[in-house]
Amino acid sequence: MDYIVNTDQEQQEMLAALGLSSLEDLYKDVPEGAKLKRKLNLPEGVSEFEAYDALKSLALQDKVYPVIFRGAGCYRHRIPAAVRAITSLPGFVTAYTPYQAEISQGILAGMFEFQTMIADLTGMDVANASVYDGCEAAAEAMIMCLDPRHMRMLVSAAINPEVLKVLKTYAHSQGAELVMIPVRDGVTDLAALNDLLDDATACVYSENPNYYGNLEDVRALAAAAHAKNVKVITGVNPTTLALARTPGECGSDIAVGDGQSLGLDLNFGGPTTGFMATRTALMRKLPGRIVGQTADRNGSRCFVLTLQAREQHIRREKASSSICSNQALCAFRNTVYLAALGKEGFREMSEQCLTLAHLAAAKITALLGYSLAYPQQEFFLEFAVKTPVPVSRINEVLDAHGILGGLELAEKEMLVCVTEANSEAQIETLVNLLKEVQA
Repeated sequence: MDYIVNTDQEQQEMLAALGLSSLEDLYKDVPEGAKLKRKLNLPEGVSEFEAYDALKSLALQDKVYPVIFRGAGCYRHRIPAAVRAITSLPGFVTAYTPYQAEISQGILAGMFEFQTMIADLTGMDVANASVYDGCEAAAEAMIMCLDPRHMRMLVSAAINPEVLKVLKTYAHSQGAELVMIPVRDGVTDLAALNDLLDDATACVYSENPNYYGNLEDVRALAAAAHAKNVKVITGVNPTTLALARTPGECGSDIAVGDGQSLGLDLNFGGPTTGFMATRTALMRKLPGRIVGQTADRNGSRCFVLTLQAREQHIRREKASSSICSNQALCAFRNTVYLAALGKEGFREMSEQCLTLAHLAAAKITALLGYSLAYPQQEFFLEFAVKTPVPVSRINEVLDAHGILGGLELAEKEMLVCVTEANSEAQIETLVNLLKEVQA
């Protein structure tokens, strides 16, 4: 036990208190085949400064791209300095889940504002105080819809592959059947959906925009599902909701997504936060917690935990979810970001994404050999492009110029993302380098 910080004497005192003679006795119920019979492959301990130098040398191996044209679930946006300044204050950074909730009025107020903004953005009645990430939110929404008579979930094949992996894991653990809905022309095949819907189907999950950047006809999808009494879950990129129809307007029962694009840096892929919003009818099935506003005995505005699943804490065998906490700091950063931009600023940011993405698409497809993979579909800030040369070759050239290029979908097809963080000059540079590769 080389890596336990307690001294030998302290270990013996604790063992004596437990009525044990050795540390091995703590693990007597663990099968022998599961025990590691060798030392961990870890280096010898070093000083604080040696450790710092080692970590710094590792960090220097990272490449930070000044220009990014890649999204696929994680996006670079401009973040006002006020967002970082406010959420970096010690009182916010150290704040965690409120175990004695009502004395944590500041944390509850932040959660309440987050819920209000998410409900407003998605067009839903109520939102929870966040879950761990967007993948988790989708899986938790699936569980909300399952019951013993409805254990089948239909999932669009046009969703983010990372979300799909988590959905499959959760479906397996729940004993649910997950069936893929085919893609046609870059969007969910509605005819195939109609053929797949049956009496055992609990819900349908799709994303708007989908993984290829295309806008789905969520209204038609919801109408088809509701005709068979099937719930509809829609995963959304919140950046689009200033301009596109909300899940609520389209008839969705549950809206989920990832809050990364709302004021969170790329952070090497995390952490992020997941949001969930739903109709009043499903409110009591939302996992996690819901903060409510009330008045104290003096009539002053205050906040309480309105809903919190008791089963998640003391009757776990009956719980439908194991989510007892939330991403409080990341969700608070979403809240400050949305407040800093305001409705007009958020809409302006969304319009810039839409405008710049279409400008880039027009310039790229004007080049010989380049074309949109799905020209008949509407897109928002991402679009799939067919290329005349391998995407790997394109990205090698872009990498040499400090640009992270589009995601390779196939040998000669890439997913390009453009946000308000990209300038017209950067788009021109991208187009000129694509010409260079083509030559």
